[in-house]
Amino acid sequence: MTISYNWLSEYLPRTIEPEALSKILTAIGLEVESLEAYESIKGGLKGLVIGEVLTCEQHPNADKLKVTTVNVGGDTVLQVVCGAANVAAGQKVVVATVGTTIYPVTGEPLTMKVAKIRGVESHGMICAEDEIGVGTSHDGIMVLPADAKPGQPAADFFSPYSDWIYEIGLTPNRMDAMSHLGVAKDVCAYLTHHEKETKPVTPFSNEFKVDNNSLPIRVKVENTEACPRYAGVSISGVTVQESPAWLKNRLMAIGQRPINNIVDITNYILHETGQPLHAFNADAITGGEVIVKNMAEGTSFITLDEKERKLSAEDLMICNTADGMCIAGVFGGTKSGVNTTTKNIFLESAWFHPVSIRKTSLRHGLRTEAATRFEKGVDISNCVQVLQRAALLIKEVAGGVISSDVVDVYPQPQPKKEVAVKYHYIKKLSGKNYHPENVKRILKALGFEVTKEDIDELTVAVPYSKPDISIPADIVEEIIRIDGLDNIEIPTSITISPAVEQLGMKEALKDKIAGYLVGLGFVEILTNSITNSKYFSEEVLGGTVKMINNLSAELDVLRPSMLETGLETIAYNLNRKNQNLQLFEFGKTYATTGTGEYAEAEHLCIYLTGQAHEAGWKEKPDAFDIYYGKGIAKAIVQLAGISSVQLQPSVDNSNLLVLFAGKIEVGTVTEVEKKTATAFDIKQTVVFVDIDYAALVKAVRKQKIVYQEVSKFPAMQRDLAMVVNSNTTYAAIETVVQKLKLSRLQDMRLFDVFESDKLGAGKKSMAISFTFVDEEKTLTDKEADAMMGKLVQGLEKELGAEIRK
Repeated sequence: MTISYNWLSEYLPRTIEPEALSKILTAIGLEVESLEAYESIKGGLKGLVIGEVLTCEQHPNADKLKVTTVNVGGDTVLQVVCGAANVAAGQKVVVATVGTTIYPVTGEPLTMKVAKIRGVESHGMICAEDEIGVGTSHDGIMVLPADAKPGQPAADFFSPYSDWIYEIGLTPNRMDAMSHLGVAKDVCAYLTHHEKETKPVTPFSNEFKVDNNSLPIRVKVENTEACPRYAGVSISGVTVQESPAWLKNRLMAIGQRPINNIVDITNYILHETGQPLHAFNADAITGGEVIVKNMAEGTSFITLDEKERKLSAEDLMICNTADGMCIAGVFGGTKSGVNTTTKNIFLESAWFHPVSIRKTSLRHGLRTEAATRFEKGVDISNCVQVLQRAALLIKEVAGGVISSDVVDVYPQPQPKKEVAVKYHYIKKLSGKNYHPENVKRILKALGFEVTKEDIDELTVAVPYSKPDISIPADIVEEIIRIDGLDNIEIPTSITISPAVEQLGMKEALKDKIAGYLVGLGFVEILTNSITNSKYFSEEVLGGTVKMINNLSAELDVLRPSMLETGLETIAYNLNRKNQNLQLFEFGKTYATTGTGEYAEAEHLCIYLTGQAHEAGWKEKPDAFDIYYGKGIAKAIVQLAGISSVQLQPSVDNSNLLVLFAGKIEVGTVTEVEKKTATAFDIKQTVVFVDIDYAALVKAVRKQKIVYQEVSKFPAMQRDLAMVVNSNTTYAAIETVVQKLKLSRLQDMRLFDVFESDKLGAGKKSMAISFTFVDEEKTLTDKEADAMMGKLVQGLEKELGAEIRK
């Protein structure tokens, strides 16, 4: 929010220096992010003086130069060499003396020095208007009126506008401070509280009076929910032209571009009061009636930027009896806009529903100043007063007469909200014991009305300008702000109560897994849970949570899967030549039944692509594949303390492996389909591990922690090679082995897979290492052979395995 010091000071009871005012603003929660000097003419014409050309003679060594003598005040006469064709004796001119810095409209600043030009000394410069920033002409030197006095500072003659500009970092709930008057109210409340004397905001005068009723405009509001209040007044006989200097200076100081006097007044009022206005060409209001309504879906409308837009049936429109004139609260139309030929205007001041305005503004990509304020909420009680203020200013700067009564359509006036707050609650929340009189003084200075007061409770009516105030905590915040955020007392001690953390194990496991993955070279990412619906099929979108008020057309659903947002990150990195990626993310997915029931699920997702090991002098490159993903998935489950881990092919999708922790399904491992990867412009293999974190935690909670002494006896290893069908998986072999329930089998590991025509069609060889250990004694060969015999029998029976000798 941009605030002008000069403008703001007009509403304050006394002058406060810019730096001191900056500290007050920050103390009351209106953080000043910057304070910078503003000059309508850069440099402020410092050092420039008015001079009188006494003599003007031809330069002895140059045809296009003149040697002049210039009186710059008193007895001071300077010799100045000038190249302007229009310089002549007797002229009053602007002179840049030696040591003065000038700031041309184009180019770099230039500091005057004594210089010899073709052998003749020059002590300064006679200036053209573009050389000192007062204009753009370079046709010759600037010749001033004859009554200009030599020696007078140019700054006094031209009176350039200067100001101090504050950039205030407003929080989204401070719509009441989105104007100069709103900020002034807060400053005056601060002064009232700290100086113990009422310091009201200096109001603008309102001497509104109807001159005649020659231009009545009827108003009809069909959609009173989107437009609870609509006011307007007609002004005839105006002259649309350039705004006066004071108005242009005010607007330019805060970064606004002057357009014409009518439009500039509406912009001035917007920044003065926070109330957006709109001026219509009254002669373009067909039928003499303004109708506030919604138009049919797909209706064509041409806005002021001369773009054709297709309206939604939800867009609120300001219409005449024939067609639309303006997108309510957002942007005007070409047919009813004010231009240089406009003589009669209809001025609008209304209150539009914030949700309606925001949806329309985002739908059409029109983020206007008016829409920004309407969507945050403006003061509904101020519509008519601001309208009258604007009408009087228009009469002042554009002429004309007020040619109708104020039309005010407000069928259901809104009552003020009432909030009750207890004094002990104020102390509890603020940490400071405020005297009841101080509380009341602060709230009254902010516009609150005390409606009821008890021994320990105060009930106040909230001003319409503060729609965000609804609960006691909001009242406490207002009190703390005006007292000064820097005045919050720091306690000498802090008392806390020990509590049992219900999520301790869950969060500790998350940290453990994250630490493990980072140790393996993974990078944790955090992606947006709001994503683009175009990534998903209609079937998936049927159970997807759709955004009601999305910030952009691309971000319109809550993600039903974490794969797509991860692929966006991978694509971003690949486009920047970062091709070997090991990423992981803890996040949530969202779903709905469509009947108002919603669900969210926690996930741990792992993304692998590129090379696990790059080529070196001693090793070949090793690309990430589904087997690497399997190993990581299994390691994570084992890290969580679950020894029984299996990966089995999905019944529905042969490319998908289902991860089991014991008997609980906790995730999946897959290689991303080429079609899906191509949609993100990814051409290399991506392995995706998706672990249902809630299911993993559930499996961990079911585990009993058992401590076991490390065996004192040596383990015995035996290898077994077998020929099986080529479609036999290692998981199937694991299942057979587990069914045998060999208590002394400590571990099994696949170490070789071999396929050859010599083994027979549809056959392959798998070699597995088995590790046996007895906790009570040293195993004998006979005992090991017996267990191996059971394994052979089981595998031959269940899988038809043929043991290789």
